Amino acid sequence: MRKKLSLCLLLLCGACLTQSHAATLFTPEQLRADLRFIQDQVAATHPEPGFSADPDKLRLAYRHIDTQLREPMTRDQAWRLLATLNPVYADAHMVLTQPDAQGQSAAFVQAGGKFFPYEVSVQPAGNIYIRTELGGAASTHQGMRIEKINGVPAGRVVAELLERCHGDSAEFHANLLSTRWPFLYWKMYGETAQFDLLLENGKHLQVPALGRMPAYLNGQADFAQQFRFEMLPGDAALLTINTFYWPDKKQFTDFTEQAFRQMRDAKVKTLLIDVRANGGGNDDMWMDGLLRYIADKPYRWASTYRKKVVKGRDSATEKLGDVIDGTISTLLQPAPNDPLHFSGTTYLLVGRNTYSSSILLSNVVQDFGFGKVVGAAGSARARQSGGTQNFVLPNSGLALSVPRLIFQRPSGAATPVLLQPDIVLPDSPFDSRALIEAVLKL
Repeated sequence: MRKKLSLCLLLLCGACLTQSHAATLFTPEQLRADLRFIQDQVAATHPEPGFSADPDKLRLAYRHIDTQLREPMTRDQAWRLLATLNPVYADAHMVLTQPDAQGQSAAFVQAGGKFFPYEVSVQPAGNIYIRTELGGAASTHQGMRIEKINGVPAGRVVAELLERCHGDSAEFHANLLSTRWPFLYWKMYGETAQFDLLLENGKHLQVPALGRMPAYLNGQADFAQQFRFEMLPGDAALLTINTFYWPDKKQFTDFTEQAFRQMRDAKVKTLLIDVRANGGGNDDMWMDGLLRYIADKPYRWASTYRKKVVKGRDSATEKLGDVIDGTISTLLQPAPNDPLHFSGTTYLLVGRNTYSSSILLSNVVQDFGFGKVVGAAGSARARQSGGTQNFVLPNSGLALSVPRLIFQRPSGAATPVLLQPDIVLPDSPFDSRALIEAVLKL
């Protein structure tokens, strides 16, 4: 009981702090200082901003934002303006975001706040479809296109939000918005108590906002939701790996070891590894937890790199601010004699949220022939940035991420630019099992 009371007090205090900070007004001078801070950190951290961002468009974007800083703004208002840099950066590792979406959302709900009542699927052209109820429960309106939201054309709402989404491509922006719609809608338009939704069939839905967490923020700390193993028909098995970031690496490697032991005992012939929802993490997770069991030849995780020497990583041979190009020549050795080595057919399922370290895994699987990469055509670059450095803007408290590394895929190939599966299959945003069934038919 004492623990529950302490938790409630903590959430209430968090809600008060969030609301207080959100209501604080920042002067134009303070926000200009934040804008200069952004530019300074990008210049000091990124080895090659032109890798993803057009330098001329970026200069114009900075100048445009500066001209808009005429009146005091709240943090959310500042985010609405500064986040227009995100599509120009064109890299999901280079982004201006709201701090601690999980904490803000939990405090918001605890204080009685409510979100848009549906999870959605957004297309780059502006169409938006109902996917599930808020939080992920099935909806009777699944697949229905929303034409208007409280009288405003849905395409206009989508366009305004896409102008603030980060990522490598227009398709990536739409995928990100699909995942984070309830949170971003709140941050863009504030809290809305009731929604009048006009659907494509002419039906009006009068739906109240809901006081529950968006699906993408649920289960982040739940191992069983992030990592799953199941046997499938036809001597097949499915490993779902939704992240390569987990605080207890041994818990993860114990899980995969047990999964490969079950596969050996069941004489599994076909393995599906699903990283469609995997936004990345630590490379050693997939090296030690997956490739240990499927690699059958020496491999490297990239071929070349370009890095910026940042504060704390400088040395006598690498001066602060240097940009250094290098080659990754060390090969990681396979373990084909491991009793749990899997020599059957492996498919790596990629999708709209596959990114960062899971892209590097995909590159390795493709370039060394450890399996077939399967799924929809990619929206993320095969050549990835990394080594992300995180900053807090000194006045508004918004969060800035900037990469200090750029990696070229193991083969060194410059094309295709975006992740391209070996086998392209449709991946329905409304039925995640459809791709699994399609792969089994192969």
